[in-house]
Amino acid sequence: MTRGVKQALHMRNRVRERRTQQGLSQAELAAALDVSRQTVISIENGRYLPSLPLAFRIARFFNLTVDTMFDPSDEEKGS
Repeated sequence: MTRGVKQALHMRNRVRERRTQQGLSQAELAAALDVSRQTVISIENGRYLPSLPLAFRIARFFNLTVDTMFDPSDEEKGS
């Protein structure tokens, strides 16, 4: 059971990629999403999975779907 939780924490996301493509700093993205800069850093580094409402805000900010922004198929590649 714990193993499944750990694997989910390694889900690939495209936050850093999209943020840098748009020329935004972590602080600017954090302000736009109404979260701390540390939250953005943790999401980008894969140490934190955002809540569903935050995942939707992130995807909408970048004009993407949640499943494009956060790729659930990538969590199984390490197995």
